[in-house]
Amino acid sequence: MGTLYLVPTPVGNLEDITYRALNVLREADLILAEDTRTTGNLLRHFEIKNAMISYHKFNEHQTVSGIVGRLKAGETVAVVSDAGTPGISDPGFLVAREAIKENVEVICLPGATAFVPALVSSGLPCDRFCFEGFLPPKKGRQTRLEALSTETRTLIFYESPHRLVKTLGQFIDVFGAAREVSVCREISKIHEESVRGTLEDVLKHFTENEPRGEFVIVLAGAEEPKKEKKSRKYRTEEDDAEED
Repeated sequence: MGTLYLVPTPVGNLEDITYRALNVLREADLILAEDTRTTGNLLRHFEIKNAMISYHKFNEHQTVSGIVGRLKAGETVAVVSDAGTPGISDPGFLVAREAIKENVEVICLPGATAFVPALVSSGLPCDRFCFEGFLPPKKGRQTRLEALSTETRTLIFYESPHRLVKTLGQFIDVFGAAREVSVCREISKIHEESVRGTLEDVLKHFTENEPRGEFVIVLAGAEEPKKEKKSRKYRTEEDDAEED
């Protein structure tokens, strides 16, 4: 049996890649790339010459069986997306699942994922969070937002520049204009920027300043519902201990 590696690649600065990731890309029998042109630039920068084929959302269902066959034959295969960790809003899940079904070892390397720095630098609670990625573009979008309206964990979304203003407006309709938010763009790139404030404030900023780059939206969760105190008559020792 071979090994399937999910290899994170930089979301911005090329220096964010790890030595281990570079070694895997050098030594793999095959690299699956979301876009061979983007990955080709990365490999050339680090002087890596290796076999590479396209593996993306439009062909993954047709190619996955052949890839698993190569893994079962003993080959080492590395999966990369254009940026970040494969499987996080990018191809990677399907081949990992099918490899696991065939008892192939699957290893994900630690590395870049856009939402982590956006979350940690947001100033919003990051001990408990809910990653939503890209919302449905049309059908089911409003239903999904309404389902999240009472979510108390910090919410994380990915969004494109041409939809950002519309999305922030929809957030105001569902979550309220006063909900705190941090919108981060171009993470680990020259023009990296975080805009923080209420949804109303941040919408105003991006209405006046054209959104550019790829965005991570980190939204405060809903307030925790207040617990009603039980009357002394019906209180238990467990209730008293919980308050202490």
